[in-house]
Amino acid sequence: MAITSANQLELLQTAEAVAREKMIDPDLVIQAMEESLARAAKSRYGSDLDIRVKIDRKTGRATFARIRTVVEDELIENHHAQLTVKQAKSYLADPKIGDEIIDEVPPVDLGRIAAQSAKQVILQKVREAERDRQYDEFKDRKGTIINGVVKREEYGNIIVDIGRGEGILRRNEKIGRESYRPNDRIRAYIKDVRREARGPQVFLSRTDPQFMAELFKMEVPEIYDGIIEIKAVARDPGSRAKIAVISYDNSIDPVGACVGMRGSRVQAVVNELQGEKIDIIPWNQDQATFLVNALQPAEVSKVVIDEEAGKIEVVVPDEQLSLAIGRRGQNVRLASQLTGLDIDIMTEADESARRQAEFAERTNLFMETLDIDEMMAQLLVSEGFTNLEEVAYVDPEELLSIDGFDEDTAAELQARARDHLEEANRKALESARALGLEDSLANFEGLTPQMLEALAKDGIKTLEDFATCADWELAGGWTTVNGQRVKDEGVLEKFDVSLEEAQHLVMTARVMLGWVDPTELAPEAAEEEETEGEA
Repeated sequence: MAITSANQLELLQTAEAVAREKMIDPDLVIQAMEESLARAAKSRYGSDLDIRVKIDRKTGRATFARIRTVVEDELIENHHAQLTVKQAKSYLADPKIGDEIIDEVPPVDLGRIAAQSAKQVILQKVREAERDRQYDEFKDRKGTIINGVVKREEYGNIIVDIGRGEGILRRNEKIGRESYRPNDRIRAYIKDVRREARGPQVFLSRTDPQFMAELFKMEVPEIYDGIIEIKAVARDPGSRAKIAVISYDNSIDPVGACVGMRGSRVQAVVNELQGEKIDIIPWNQDQATFLVNALQPAEVSKVVIDEEAGKIEVVVPDEQLSLAIGRRGQNVRLASQLTGLDIDIMTEADESARRQAEFAERTNLFMETLDIDEMMAQLLVSEGFTNLEEVAYVDPEELLSIDGFDEDTAAELQARARDHLEEANRKALESARALGLEDSLANFEGLTPQMLEALAKDGIKTLEDFATCADWELAGGWTTVNGQRVKDEGVLEKFDVSLEEAQHLVMTARVMLGWVDPTELAPEAAEEEETEGEA
């Protein structure tokens, strides 16, 4: 193939045709042609030469030029493509570093191998441009719904024609046992768009909770306009779902707006989701109220929240237990996903039995440690006393407010409680020292003898050992493993040490050892005080 006037316009026509077919910039195709022609010319004239090709965008004429660059004497690496200033004086009047000497060379005839090589370069460049165009087009559409046509199925994954590209719907992103044939229309959620070696990949989903949220946005104008907001979504794809909504206009009922006239709006979403049952729940800022709503249709008698552990206990009537849990735990699982809390459900009978067991346990504790009769111990428990520390160090007036307690009785009870605590502390400290506890940790302020004993049993015997601990190792915490929240038991968790307290103790130990500069902690402490002040 010779670059002659006969096929000069053909280059431009080919570039236009390829660009139109692939929907990319024609200039990118011409640049690819220039690069491929330059490569072919180098194979003809020598690979050491710097040959560049320029195709005129109007006439299609290809100009072949040899470029030589002026460089410093010691930087010359390629004598065919570089010149010193002295050598350049033969071509330029006043040559300077960086100047280029351009000599036009005759066009080349492309042999069969060179033509094939040029074709490969052009195809590669066109493919790269097509990938960039597809990525740029779909990267901003992540998180939206797209309509497409099924092209084929590969190992259970569906390849979808989405206009100017292809998307992949993996088998685990399909609802239930959905099956599609080629040319079926499909609606899916763009879950992710990533650049990969084989080109941009558009990952689709029909099981993602946000797919349902986007469908509601399409069906409910109030959501699209921002009057109603979807606060949370939980799905068991193909079976059941819960969606929490809130209205910022008091005159609009968020649940009613999502349901629509005679259920028309929600039914349109249900039909798209293959009959998935949807519970629409009013969102509430109060966690307990929101949870009661989320457990619908079950009725809830009482809610107990443990904010530190992120757990919540729900008490329901005996006959409501199976409804609250749902088939295979579905209802409580979805409510847990919706609220972001671990939910323990118990019946009123279970809760009553647990309360009675706690009452009996505390009663026995006071009877044994304070050497009092059952009636007096029950009076203490009924008034809210849960441990000896509360009895020993409470204001005597609180004991005197109990029926039948006089000053002598209150004073005697507090004396017995303190004696018992002191004896328990002495034994705990002796046990800790027997396990190898050193004075550096024993004298550390903020740790009780029982805490020191627990630390020593866990192998933490010196201040250095303590300073290497993480806050969660002391206070305990929760870890998510395979989607399930797993409890991490802390060494000091049974002493009600919070994460913040554990962190403060550990940082104090590190400062004492000189591991941490206390001035670095000052700004953080100031920020915490400022936050507490604002609260």
